[in-house]
Amino acid sequence: MKQKIVCMLRLTEAEKNLFREAAGENEIIFTKDSTPEYKSVIPVDEELVKDADVLMGWLPSDLVPKAVHLKWLQAQSSGVDNFTAPGVLPAGAMLTSATGAYGLSVAEHTFGMMLAIMKNLPGYRDQQNDHNWSDLGPVLSPKGLDILILGTGDLGSKFACYCKAFDAHTIGVRQDPSKPAAGIDEMHGMEDLDELVAQADVVCSLLPHIESMVRYFDYDRLMSMKKNAIFINAGRGSICDNAALARVLAEGHLWGAGLDTTEKEPMPADHPLWAEPKAFITPHVAGGDHLEDTLRKIAVIGLENLKHYLAGEPLRNRKV
Repeated sequence: MKQKIVCMLRLTEAEKNLFREAAGENEIIFTKDSTPEYKSVIPVDEELVKDADVLMGWLPSDLVPKAVHLKWLQAQSSGVDNFTAPGVLPAGAMLTSATGAYGLSVAEHTFGMMLAIMKNLPGYRDQQNDHNWSDLGPVLSPKGLDILILGTGDLGSKFACYCKAFDAHTIGVRQDPSKPAAGIDEMHGMEDLDELVAQADVVCSLLPHIESMVRYFDYDRLMSMKKNAIFINAGRGSICDNAALARVLAEGHLWGAGLDTTEKEPMPADHPLWAEPKAFITPHVAGGDHLEDTLRKIAVIGLENLKHYLAGEPLRNRKV
């Protein structure tokens, strides 16, 4: 039976031709053109998705239940908790992620954020805006530091490799510590996390949303970190109590903190973290579709899964 495939991925014309070839006699609709601006040419709305068998790419989670015939959703993101909430996916629909596409982008952003905090670069940018020529004092180096990485999959492993290139000592934490990861000097299980947090010079979370880890970094746990430690979060924002972090920084504990994700996004305009000079905040842009390498890897994952789906074979990165 002929299926309707709605593809919302940002593809080149050559990639579209490969998707068309893979779709065969099935109907495939592309919602974006192939110019460098990737402008949308077809609106993604209820009318488009209501009779779709396959959805590929990003769309608002409240549109997914409108696709009543949906058999498979290929998300453009690595994290898919917005699609796994009750009532979003129609019964029986499969869900796959783009895990494996974001390692380079997120690791580079996270490492750059960490290094900027170590060298006081956000503070110097603030001084530039004020036309202020002043020395902000001592800086840090990754060399010789213990860097604790929560989540050692594609993102964490690549971040660890960058840290190793700067002669840091990397400590990984994952559910199964017997499974190694590139760039990690020593691997631990989650049961060691409290002790490791207190010993690390840098704590970097790259974890997805985990219900048991919501606000794990509360006031007391942040205060258990070394006074001049650095906290970085480029995983899901739910792991850190942002109000507690603002309080900890205001009290002079921690060298600084870098956040690409926050508990609520966008972060409320009156949140104290905005005005905290030791906080370096970016608006959830470490991943996304900002890097060409990411887009091309997403296309490869989507095409591979489309071929598997139509052949009735197991899908890569299946979550549901």
